[in-house]
Amino acid sequence: MSPSPDPSPYVVRVAEDPADREACFAVRKEVFVVEQQVPEDLEYDAYDAVAVHVLAVGEDGLPLGAGRLLYGEAAAGRTGGEAGVGALGRLAVVKAARGLGVGVALVRGIEDAARARGLVAVDLHAQTHALGFYERLGYVAYGPEFPDAGIAHRAMRRAL
Repeated sequence: MSPSPDPSPYVVRVAEDPADREACFAVRKEVFVVEQQVPEDLEYDAYDAVAVHVLAVGEDGLPLGAGRLLYGEAAAGRTGGEAGVGALGRLAVVKAARGLGVGVALVRGIEDAARARGLVAVDLHAQTHALGFYERLGYVAYGPEFPDAGIAHRAMRRAL
C-alpha cells in the first residue's frame, strides 16, 4: 500500500463567523490596499454585508487568501442581471502563499458556494494580468477591457 499524499497545507472554507470575515478583509487590505494601492474606500463596499466570503487558512491558522461571491440582486450589476449567474470577486492571495494553488482552491470554493445556491454560471472582472489564470480554470473573457480602481480589467464567465 502506497502512502497517502500529504494533505493540503491549507483549508478553504466559507467564512461563517466574524473572525473569518475579518481575516478575509485583512487579506484584501494586504493585497489590494497595501500592495496594489487601491483606495480603501473602493475596496470595501455595501456588498460585503451580503456576500458569501470564502477564506483560505494555513495549517498555522494564518489567512492565506480570500474571495467573495455575490448572487441575486447583489450580483446584477456585474452579471447584466442574468438570473442564475453569480459574481466572483475580491480574489486575493497573500504574497507568501502565491504559487501554492491557493487561488485555484479559492475559485473552486466560490464555485461550490455558487452551485450550493443554485447558480448555473459565475462571472468575474479579472485584472488583465490574471486572464491566463482564469482561462486555465475554464473562464472565457467577453466584452472590452475597462478600468476598475485604475487597473485594467476584462469580464469573464464560466458555466458551472
